[in-house]
Formats: sequence, C-alpha cells, structure tokens
Amino acid sequence: MLSPVFLAHGSPFTIFEESDFTKFLKQFGQENRPKAIVIFSAHFESEMTTIAATDDVHEMVYDYYGFPDSFYQVQYPARGSTIVASIVEERLRLNNIPVQQKYRGLDHGVFPIMMHAYPEADIPIVPVSVNPFLPARQQFAIGEALQGLEKEGILVIGSGFVSHNLRAFDRDKDAPPREWAMQFKNWIRDKVVTRDIESLSQYDVLAPHAAMAVPRAEHFVPLLIALGSGNSGSDIRVLFDSIEHGSGSSLSFQF
Repeated sequence: MLSPVFLAHGSPFTIFEESDFTKFLKQFGQENRPKAIVIFSAHFESEMTTIAATDDVHEMVYDYYGFPDSFYQVQYPARGSTIVASIVEERLRLNNIPVQQKYRGLDHGVFPIMMHAYPEADIPIVPVSVNPFLPARQQFAIGEALQGLEKEGILVIGSGFVSHNLRAFDRDKDAPPREWAMQFKNWIRDKVVTRDIESLSQYDVLAPHAAMAVPRAEHFVPLLIALGSGNSGSDIRVLFDSIEHGSGSSLSFQF
C-alpha cells in the first residue's frame, strides 16, 4: 500500500550528495513504486491551492541562489499527468476547498527527492501548492480530501522540513544538533506518532521553541497535509530521523 508520506527534501546540496539520507531516499523509491505522485512542495506557494497540470515533461525551477553552475543544469525529465491533476481537483472541490489549475515546474522541494528515489524519471508527478498562512486545521482538511488515493496507485507526498530556520543553519553539515532543535523535533515526532491532531493544530504555541524552529510555516505545513491524507486507522512509521547543519531536521514519516 502506497501510504502518504512526509519527506524532508534536503538542501540543494542533496542533489549531488551521497549520504545516509540519500541512501534512505533510494531505498524508499525501491520499496514504493506508485503509478503517479502528488507532491505538496514547500517551495510552491499560492493563496489558493494550485495544481500544476500538464502531460508534458516538466520544466525545471531552480529556486535557489549562489550555487555553482552545475546546480542550474540539473535535469529531471519527469512528465506530469492531467488525469491525476483532475482527480485531485475534483476531490478538493467536493470538500469545498478552493482550487485552481495553473502550471508550474519542478522546484527544489521536488526534484532532489525524485532524483534519488526515482532516478529513471518514469513516474508522472503532479505538484500542488501550499498556503503557509492557513490555520493548521485547514491544512489537515486539504490532506483529508485526498484520503484513499493510494488505492488508485497514487502516492501523496508532503515535502518540507519539520524545523527550518536558515539563519540558524550551521555551515558544517555535521555540526552537533542544537538543543532547541532537538526539543522541537522530538515534540513533533511524539505528537505525530500518537496522532495527536489537537496538539499539532496548536504546535506554534505548544511545541518548545516553535518560533525558532518554524519562523515561517511553508516548510512545516506539508507535514500537516500529508498527515491528513493518511488513513486514520493505520500505524504511523518514522522513516528517517536526523538533524543536519545543527538545526535542520530530516524527520520523515509514512502515514
């Protein structure tokens, strides 16, 4: 069963890295082979939920700055799927969630994951936007509208970071984890695994060091969407858990 997942997408360096995290992504891709992927990327923001629909090979969106030229020459020639996009749109409309179709290519919340998990680029990908300003309950509702897509061979992915504060990132990837980042990550892990929706809906006031770990919610809300899209009766698995650059959590789940 292709249960929905939340995956950390890593920094742009993930594109070329060979690490424990990229090994995990490779293994994930080998164990999970969907017919299509619907992915909510932290780097695709819009006020209204927006589905990027196409049947062509996706364009590349290099939404990072100051990297070597090779980072702007990366290609991941996956196609989209207007059929899957229409399925997603219909599900959202039936649940009274405002939605539109407007094309956008694959950003770095998408292709670094896909390059390691599905290097053949042979699975259609449908990117969907996030609105970081919606309340947590509305984020869950977006996910809930997509429950059961795994029965049709469609994998729902939320792509972001549990903690993401660029000002607190250490240049050293192997820098010791900061205590505040560990406390926040562990609180989130506990509430997700126990499916404590009430607490997660108030993570910004209940979780320790939430303001430091999530100064802006765009990288966090894909977790809430993916959690909402899972089967409420299934066990939640922790897929990967580490902290890099001192404060960036790669905590990933399957719902």
